[in-house]
Amino acid sequence: MKLKKLHIIAPYPKGEAPSQRFRFEQYLSFLEEHNFEIHYHSFHTPKSWKRLYKKGLFIQKFLDLNYNFIRRWVLLFQLIGAKHIFMHREMTHLGPPVFEWILVKIMRKKYVYDFDDAIWIPNYSSANARFQKLKCYWKVPYLIKWASKVSSGNDFLANYARQFNSKVEVIPTTIDIQNQHTKLVDQEKKPLIIGWTGTHSTMHYLDFVVPILRKLENEFDFSFKVISNKKPNYQLKSLVYQDWKEETEIEDLAAIQIGIMPLVLDAWSEGKCGFKALQYMALGMASIVSPVGVNTKIIQHEVNGFIAETSEEWEHAIRTLLENETLRTEFGHHATESIQQHWSVEVWKENYLKLLQ
Repeated sequence: MKLKKLHIIAPYPKGEAPSQRFRFEQYLSFLEEHNFEIHYHSFHTPKSWKRLYKKGLFIQKFLDLNYNFIRRWVLLFQLIGAKHIFMHREMTHLGPPVFEWILVKIMRKKYVYDFDDAIWIPNYSSANARFQKLKCYWKVPYLIKWASKVSSGNDFLANYARQFNSKVEVIPTTIDIQNQHTKLVDQEKKPLIIGWTGTHSTMHYLDFVVPILRKLENEFDFSFKVISNKKPNYQLKSLVYQDWKEETEIEDLAAIQIGIMPLVLDAWSEGKCGFKALQYMALGMASIVSPVGVNTKIIQHEVNGFIAETSEEWEHAIRTLLENETLRTEFGHHATESIQQHWSVEVWKENYLKLLQ
């Protein structure tokens, strides 16, 4: 049987970004088993991606950007005979949708469009504020409109996409419990570890929880573990920082007994796909999340975790889990069951196959 070439267009190199690893990359071997030949086209090269967030190197970053745009022009020629194209987020980080317009309007190509955040809403750090206009957030409706099909990470994103395209389906961010998230948390290990993982750009969500942790430090013996790409400056005696590393990601997370995911209620957070909570749950962790977006579908309050909104609710939830090992274990057991039944790769892999066919 002849192989079907699947061209995947994505912002980041393979294996580097959670939005890609847990959206579609973990399905690639399954797609290959079903007669797809994968051709992966990232905007950034591995070298330019590593340089992007380093201080300085302005000339090299400028050269990287120009080189990556040239690579996108070359890609258009490579797609002349393409029949299966899957695009995650956008073809280029900066600028208007020129390449997408050429692909659809001139080359007459169809593509499946995938997104997992409210990427039409400006969201940037102070360090990147002066470049934010170059992102052209206004292009997202066009990318959705021009797509033959759209895959969104949750209902909030799907409802937005349906304004511009009728062929929209929800495929959530999922967890590979057979090959990756295979460890389970030890709820008996002492001292207990409360933990959070994420990039520095989302670390500000922890500001709400820090005063609560500072108060509980005077009553309980625990560590607060932050796994990220930048060390926080919180004044907490319980704080333990760990650099995020792909090769030890699961092992580092599995050392945590209580996983937290605080958020604020806004459109950007509504678009998030609950990835932190899913990771916590897959490892048998007791989780506490804010009632924002898909979190209220992932977590069943007082069954497989806690949903907390106010400071009082967050303090009660953390205090309860610190005191009650049996409850932590029960939450963790029900959490892994939830992942197996509703949020695993095994459950959703056929949907990806149908999407691309």
